[in-house]
Amino acid sequence: MHVSYRIPAASATGFERCGPASPELSRRLPPVLVLAVIALLAANGLRPARALGAPAATVYVTETGRSYHRDGCPYLQRTRLPLPLPEAAALGYAPCAVCLPPLPPGDAPPGSRPPPAALFRVDLAGVTRCEPGELDRMPRALVVRCVDGDTIYVALPRPPEGLGTRERLRLIGVDSPEARQESPTVRQLALAASEFTRRRLEGRIVHLAGDWQRRDRYGRLLAYVYLPDGSCHNAELLREGFAHAYTRFPFQFLEEFRALEAAARRQGRGLWATDGPEKPYRAPVR
Repeated sequence: MHVSYRIPAASATGFERCGPASPELSRRLPPVLVLAVIALLAANGLRPARALGAPAATVYVTETGRSYHRDGCPYLQRTRLPLPLPEAAALGYAPCAVCLPPLPPGDAPPGSRPPPAALFRVDLAGVTRCEPGELDRMPRALVVRCVDGDTIYVALPRPPEGLGTRERLRLIGVDSPEARQESPTVRQLALAASEFTRRRLEGRIVHLAGDWQRRDRYGRLLAYVYLPDGSCHNAELLREGFAHAYTRFPFQFLEEFRALEAAARRQGRGLWATDGPEKPYRAPVR
């Protein structure tokens, strides 16, 4: 009996067993090569479709849950955030027991990796520069919503000790203008800062690092937010002129952040532009 395998055009689960291949294809492939491919597929559980460029399946998570879901799952009625399946599994989301979404490739069940014991702290680690970030030591989170330029909501399905599955997070060391200000110019700058943060972070997986103080007086988590390329969003806000350095309380990168603000001022970026009808933005004294 002749048995062969075919590769689906866009399969989320991998290779599928099927009937005999066409005589033309059988003539093209030497039998030894066919047997070698079959053995390789069997050794890998017949699931290496992504290695051949097939797109990863998209699953959905919620702002507060710990599971990932198929589209249409009843648990997605309030919030519905799309993620590639491998990224959802890497964050620690487990498959929903109701809609039974697909499992990711690999041996470790999704959600089985233990969370970090604690939030990585740059002060205790003696980190002297904010970039590049030591991503391997930081917990990962999904940015589910941006409130303004310096405040976001993140989801941590398997949070470190002392953190919740959903946190309101305040960026350390920066302060963006608020849209509640009376000045039309300041309101416009606040909207620009919010859009900058939303465009860079919302819906993305980020890495978090803490400093000497875990929370502010409002209960918000205080953190540095790092993108997968190792860049620090806190610092990027200062470089682009969408925030000023918030130095009322000490933090590990205080002098570095002051220098980044000073450079943005010299270059007339963002808040410090002088080509508008009003005077440049003045950082509030706090």
